[in-house]
Amino acid sequence: MKHDVLLETKDLKMHFPIEDGIIFKRKVGAIRAVDGVDLTLRKGETLGVVGESGCGKSTTARAISQLYQPTSGEVIFEGTDLTKLSQFELLKTRRQIQMVFQDPYASLNPRMVVNDIIREPLDIYRNRRLLDMDRKEMEAKVENLMERVGLSRYFKNRYPHEFSGGQRQRIGIARSLALNPRVILADEPVSALDVSIQAQILNLFLELQEEFDLTYMFIAHDLSVIEYVSNRVAVMYLGKVVEIADSKSLYKQPLHPYTKALFSAAPIPDPKVERTRKRIVLEGDVPAPDQERFGCYFYDRCPHRMDVCKKNVPELLEVDTDHKVACYLYFTQEQKSRLN
Repeated sequence: MKHDVLLETKDLKMHFPIEDGIIFKRKVGAIRAVDGVDLTLRKGETLGVVGESGCGKSTTARAISQLYQPTSGEVIFEGTDLTKLSQFELLKTRRQIQMVFQDPYASLNPRMVVNDIIREPLDIYRNRRLLDMDRKEMEAKVENLMERVGLSRYFKNRYPHEFSGGQRQRIGIARSLALNPRVILADEPVSALDVSIQAQILNLFLELQEEFDLTYMFIAHDLSVIEYVSNRVAVMYLGKVVEIADSKSLYKQPLHPYTKALFSAAPIPDPKVERTRKRIVLEGDVPAPDQERFGCYFYDRCPHRMDVCKKNVPELLEVDTDHKVACYLYFTQEQKSRLN
């Protein structure tokens, strides 16, 4: 089946240098937050990204949006590598890729009223002569966006602290839509909200996706949230994608040992099922993020580790239709022998 790939990353890496000294700084290592991520984002889909805290989910989104300059790798949007663009060319392209952040209060300027917050992207592009809108049209757009995300236009002169957490997140969503983007990178947009409000915001995301023909990369650590909104799901561990598949297949039959352990830890609302299922408890600790690794990143904690895992990093292998996993358990003997 052919899919229209809108955005993809190739061997994307984001390493943060560790420096020693105050005046004469020298590099003594690096935090390998994202360490070779290959992802494809298809037009009109929602790609969920899950993994434990510190696995590189949010850093991947920020590297894709170029809020962080990637250490290496490619971020290709409609055939153009964003990492190789000048600042002005990047500004023209980046209006198509917007972010919704995790903390709806920290991501909004407390000294600006809602009207100015939502209008700010329009002002920036208008001042750079990349947007042809007059003030009246901009004001009308802000009011329309506010009402579309469930806020009254009569609140436009209020400050962020005058709103609840859910309302603040709606402001952030309205701001992300101001430039008519094609891709929204949602970085745990409901994790700071009450459960009842989470459902409202998730439904709003789904409604907006259909109305504006949006493509989402949706990051979360709550597996039930990802299952609800996603078409495909990528599982990350220590800065790498270890498994990726369509949502139904992954939740029905996870393959990677880490994915199985992750899913076994998620609570199930049915007490009968919860009592009978087996919890997979991983041994050992997560390796330090500045540690250079030569084999499978999950080797130290994997209950199925083999000698080949210690020496070689497994590549993502397609084991079923649209289902890839980076694990030597699913390599044939011939594929393993090629590594030696």
